[in-house]
Amino acid sequence: MTQMPTPRGALTADRDLSSLTWLRVGGPADWLFQPADLQDLQVFLAELPRDIAVFPMGVGSNLIVRDGGLRAVVIRLGRGFNQITIEGDRVIAGAAALDAHVAKRAADAGLDLTFLRTIPGSIGGAVRMNAGCYGSYTADHFQSARVVLRDGSLVEVTRDDMNFQYRQSDLPDGAVLVDATFVAGAADPDVLHARMADQLAKRDATQPTKDRSAGSTFRNPAGFSSTGQADDVHDLKAWKLIDDAGMRGARVGGAQMSEMHSNFLINTGGASAHDLETLGEMVRKRVLQTSGIELQWEIKRVGEQGASDAT
Repeated sequence: MTQMPTPRGALTADRDLSSLTWLRVGGPADWLFQPADLQDLQVFLAELPRDIAVFPMGVGSNLIVRDGGLRAVVIRLGRGFNQITIEGDRVIAGAAALDAHVAKRAADAGLDLTFLRTIPGSIGGAVRMNAGCYGSYTADHFQSARVVLRDGSLVEVTRDDMNFQYRQSDLPDGAVLVDATFVAGAADPDVLHARMADQLAKRDATQPTKDRSAGSTFRNPAGFSSTGQADDVHDLKAWKLIDDAGMRGARVGGAQMSEMHSNFLINTGGASAHDLETLGEMVRKRVLQTSGIELQWEIKRVGEQGASDAT
């Protein structure tokens, strides 16, 4: 048995991850570590044997953990990493701060990060995925971030280091992002809050926000998010390709492509990770057949297949 470090935070063996993901599926991680603070995280990683994999996990809003679980230490940041600080035109947010909370705190201070309001998840995930909507992206406002590397060292990374692209960025394997600094333009707080209320109303009218989903399932082949404007084009939008392939509402077990928005994969109840991933792959195959376009997953899929899924 590998000797594990003894941190001040919570270290749990064989922790089932299904309750920690929005889709409510997935097997156990070998270990779940919830560090007490930054120093606890650094010491833990420095002392953790190098042959043990590390997987940083946010709030599980964009994630399928496969039924066999994860052979790794899953690191989930909590209360010690959710602070939000305003300094002039800069917003410094802990990796565990929810995107929506950051948008609201910034708006209170007259700073425009309104695009974050409707993005599910936390700042760590937003930076990693270069999350965006309505024509704005995390990269547009990102200044720098602090990251704990696999050896426990704390480093600062810049926008150039991140190499932001549509729905992706570069961070070393096993690196844990702990906070990020954004620069935002000034605007009237009332105007910003009104804009966010409008964005929320649009989202709730067009997306299955009451269902168990992980947000958009596939990246838009167009290479950009919906702008929300009247002149937005839909030819290379994932939902349009899925519709044209006849896969809106398609089902496998408890998994379904939402009737409300066909690029949302939902757990209607009792779905396994295998059901969800199988349906997603069916959609990709059908879209390729009908359009010649190969959809790329936006949802991150990790872990091992369950014993019953390996055949």
